[in-house]
Amino acid sequence: MSCVWFFCLGGLGLFFPYFSLYLRENAGLSGSQVGVVLAMLPLVGTLAQPLWGQLADRTGARSRVLVLLALGAATGYLALAWARGFAALVLATLLLALFSTAVVPAAMSVTFALARADRAHAFGRMRVWGTIGFLALVVGFPRFLDWFQAAHGLAAGAAGPSEPGLDVMFPITAGLVAGGGLFALALPRGGEMNLRAPRGDWRRLLRHRPFVRLLAFTFVAYLFLQGPMSIFPIYVRSLGGSLDSVSEMWVLMLSLEIPLIAFSGSSLARFGPRGLLAIGAIAGGVRWTACGLISDLSIIYPFQILHGVVVAGLVIGGPLYVEAIVPERLRSTGQGVLAMVGVSLGAVASHLGSGWLLEHAGPRAPYLMGGIGSLALAALVPKLLPPPAHPAPEAGERPPES
Repeated sequence: MSCVWFFCLGGLGLFFPYFSLYLRENAGLSGSQVGVVLAMLPLVGTLAQPLWGQLADRTGARSRVLVLLALGAATGYLALAWARGFAALVLATLLLALFSTAVVPAAMSVTFALARADRAHAFGRMRVWGTIGFLALVVGFPRFLDWFQAAHGLAAGAAGPSEPGLDVMFPITAGLVAGGGLFALALPRGGEMNLRAPRGDWRRLLRHRPFVRLLAFTFVAYLFLQGPMSIFPIYVRSLGGSLDSVSEMWVLMLSLEIPLIAFSGSSLARFGPRGLLAIGAIAGGVRWTACGLISDLSIIYPFQILHGVVVAGLVIGGPLYVEAIVPERLRSTGQGVLAMVGVSLGAVASHLGSGWLLEHAGPRAPYLMGGIGSLALAALVPKLLPPPAHPAPEAGERPPES
């Protein structure tokens, strides 16, 4: 499972930091068009994530669903390599989103099922390899790209993109994610991996107060934080930075994320899921507010270390909260719905809003809005999120068959 995380998130280390830059410079899209293309990923994920989660829980075939998702995502990345023009990029991104948006929640549920005893510590030890893979690729890709462009005689022109060979990231990403899918084939399939949920059992989650409130918190958190993250390369370029600057900042972002995720069990024991979520929102708010107010890249650099706190707080704290309140047989559905509300619905609004602000108010506006909003959300955590608890058994309920 550590290898699955390494290759799947390693692929994101190529794609996520540079996709918006590719759309803006290489594909020549406007700010609003960039926002629309980026919004396709979470928009499709709104349907894909809970449906794939339900398929995994109803069939008990969680590891096989993960394999299918990884191989389907690899196909989507290859489609982007061939797409030209706004309409084609939208369609290719739709294909990618159908599979890729469900990979992480599916991997979360499989990892928790494999962790069994001492879940938080075991989960952290497996999940951290995803961050290591992301770091390895985000550091290594700019160097590879320099070599690739020199070998093929590609050079930046006065009116052209700063990185003319950037589209090479798509087939490489496809290969990495497909490799993660092949490792998923070797995962065990017994025990909690094969628990099945009865028909309609997912509805009880929507009547469970802690779960519903977590969804509300997650939506607002991603609304303020996700869009600015996606256009970060454009922001760095607006301050005179280069692709190397983006890569260097990602190194700083991930340097703290690795130990925080690896030891997420200790953090959970100390702060609890609610505490992690509040800390993540505070860190994201401070980071983006600084980016919105400061125009000197040398001062912006140190604030990027807060990215690790945001990930450990929100991206890890949210799934840990779900694991604490959702029955094991519904963990794939719970993780899928959480991703749908945050990574999809919240991010759709955030991408569209950030794209509009980018075009009409400049590259610093999304960061100022996102930072202030996230800090306000953090102040509401004690009232918004109740202590985690499993839903009470319903009248006449029988335990589902494994």
